[in-house]
Amino acid sequence: MVNSIVSSAVFLDRDGTIARDVHYCSRPEDLELLPTVGEGIRLLNENRFKVVIITNQSGIARGYFTEQMLGKIHQKMRGDLAQYGAHIDAIYYCPHHPDEGCECRKPKPQLAYQAINDLQIDCQQSYVIGDRLMDVELARAIGCKSVMILNDLGKSELEDCDIFPDYIAPDLELAARWIIQQRRCLT
Repeated sequence: MVNSIVSSAVFLDRDGTIARDVHYCSRPEDLELLPTVGEGIRLLNENRFKVVIITNQSGIARGYFTEQMLGKIHQKMRGDLAQYGAHIDAIYYCPHHPDEGCECRKPKPQLAYQAINDLQIDCQQSYVIGDRLMDVELARAIGCKSVMILNDLGKSELEDCDIFPDYIAPDLELAARWIIQQRRCLT
């Protein structure tokens, strides 16, 4: 019999949302969690959201690092989050160059659909958090609400756009608190 349990999830971007956006994070020691990330993810975990990272990692195609090294970077990230009592349920990444025209590069929804199928996620009960408009576009493509972490890059993208996130937050913890409040309002 097929498992029919359906989960709510929060899809997270990595660079600029969870970790400092450094030029092609290519070594574990280059990964640094942003303030409040551990607390925010722990809150999502405690409130039974699946936490899924969907990230574009064209540094692989560009030769800055290998998929094996990316695994080590993500292992460090998981260890850093564990210090806050937080965990990631799954990580999906696009290793392709933007010019390749692949179907898995955000904002295209292929990786999100894979996670939805793998983890039996209900998109109507789920959210996407990121720091770019492509994350808002991904949320729309899969039928989730969107939260934008407002950093300098996000501010400049919002100036001349015709799509807007459902919520704007200064950091991941406040984004998580808003999501949890939204769930409470629906029940």
